[in-house]
Amino acid sequence: MSKWWRAAVCAVKTAAVAPSSRCFHTIQAIPREISGHRVSVRERSLGRIPAVVFSQSYVQRDTGDPTSIAAVASVSRKVLLSTERKQIKAILKHVKLPYFCSNTFPLQIRAGSGSSTILETRKVLPIKIHMDEETGKILNLVFVWAEDGTELKVDVPVDFTGEDVCPGLKKGGRLNRIRTSLKYLCPAEQIPAKIEVDVSNLDIGDKVSMNDVVVHPSLKLLSKNETIPICKIMSTNTENSEAAK
Repeated sequence: MSKWWRAAVCAVKTAAVAPSSRCFHTIQAIPREISGHRVSVRERSLGRIPAVVFSQSYVQRDTGDPTSIAAVASVSRKVLLSTERKQIKAILKHVKLPYFCSNTFPLQIRAGSGSSTILETRKVLPIKIHMDEETGKILNLVFVWAEDGTELKVDVPVDFTGEDVCPGLKKGGRLNRIRTSLKYLCPAEQIPAKIEVDVSNLDIGDKVSMNDVVVHPSLKLLSKNETIPICKIMSTNTENSEAAK
């Protein structure tokens, strides 16, 4: 194991998952000059994961429709990289999916495997993890540059809290998780790692909608209808039979 990756593993073992989107796990990478199937196969055989990082910009095609904000076809500052599979797997043990793609990470690019020469250190946001459907093995990683002030589209995971004391659930109701994530256009420095939805006060029939969620004012919810529910406490046959008694 090369020295540069060993240092990164030590940092992973002692770090806790941060509540904000700024992650303290530094992703180590080395340059990759060319792409293609054969190159990717060779990299994976050496214990590395092919990766790419680029700048992404967006355009809003309809000023009245926030969902029309789309990535432009062309990208800039594209860099081909290879990351260490063991390090990525170690990070994913601490920053589990889907939170991995709502956290920004320092990316340190070194001159080569085992090299102490640092070519560049910048912040990135993972946007895609390509996995083998049968084995679950990570095949490729896609990142975007995430410097402060850059706006990025992010699917922010939704976590539900307070289920243990929820009145509606205690009566036999069921929590219908309608949305597991919310899409925002966020400044890179304000990306929330997750959205926590508290259901501790919800009764049968109560719901939480998108516009009930309080986030940083710089975040723009990408939805045509902000009254769409995120979750709802549904009645069940058990609850109905208890009420009939």
